Amino acid sequence: MKQQRDFQMDVLRVLACFLVIWQHASENYYISPEGLPVKAMSTYIIGYITSLDRCCVALFVLISGYFLLPVTMPTTQFFKRRMARIIGPFVTWGIIYAVYFIFSRGDSLSQCLINIAHIPVNYGTELGHMWYVYMLIGLYLLAPIISPWLQTTGKRELEFFLALWFVASSLPYIHLIFPEIWGECFWNPTPMLYYFTGFSGYFILGFYFRKYGVLSRSLSVVFILAGYLITALVYNSRIETAETIASLELSWGECNSNVIIMAMGIFSIIKSSKWSDENFSKKIISDFASRGYGIYLAHVLILMEISKIIVGKYDSVLIEIPLISVITFFTTYIMIRLLSYLPKAKYWIG
Repeated sequence: MKQQRDFQMDVLRVLACFLVIWQHASENYYISPEGLPVKAMSTYIIGYITSLDRCCVALFVLISGYFLLPVTMPTTQFFKRRMARIIGPFVTWGIIYAVYFIFSRGDSLSQCLINIAHIPVNYGTELGHMWYVYMLIGLYLLAPIISPWLQTTGKRELEFFLALWFVASSLPYIHLIFPEIWGECFWNPTPMLYYFTGFSGYFILGFYFRKYGVLSRSLSVVFILAGYLITALVYNSRIETAETIASLELSWGECNSNVIIMAMGIFSIIKSSKWSDENFSKKIISDFASRGYGIYLAHVLILMEISKIIVGKYDSVLIEIPLISVITFFTTYIMIRLLSYLPKAKYWIG
């Protein structure tokens, strides 16, 4: 019997996937060929039109926590089921990118083989978006360990953990005033709240939302607006002084407090929305969502080719970023949909 899909979650998956592509399209404009911040009016515009994107990975992890936690099946069965779905496509696309770079940037065959051999170490072809898969595997490894606690803990204990996680998520801003805090020093990179940092907070927050419900619509709107304004305004305030991309993107950290509240608002407002009865558009969105992992892995290949055609053509980020994003999104979807007809495609295409 075919499992009934959660349409609100499908909308969130599609939105998160599109926001990832928009973010990567934006990188053509605020990062110079030398990897330094571009100090131009277009960078300020990007601060306003791209800051919402920073919650894209957070939405993916919230969805995972919502559906996967707590793990009730045997650990071996859980690992076998989850890892088989993500590792095969990850390795496949790592190999595809390595071969692609032979033709696109002139890599030698030996460099191609080195990139492929490097996949278990980090990224393979050094494509930044592949970091997500390593993080996801880490969460899957953690899931069976925290599940017994989640099955027995109460609402207040969960809220206590999430409150500490939220405080720890403010460390990037605290470090502007206190470079070392709560036990940090060169021999101790794990300060007091280190154990409450990272994407595990979103993972557990997804479980919390499923068990106790999401935010109200009015509070969701407040969270989205507040999170977005902090993210955008802090980013734009740093353009003239930032010497590195990391410094420029201070407020764009996926686990920063401002991004957390923005992600909470977006997740809640979409999850609590009412949708009409089954129709064609719902089927399309659900089909997009079911191929989201493959789209995520493959989209950079399409985006790089589309960017070669569009970047600089219209001399406006307000035209070029949406154009690159939309064309890449639909082209990648079509490619993954066609590849899905191959035997056992979900295990090696995604």
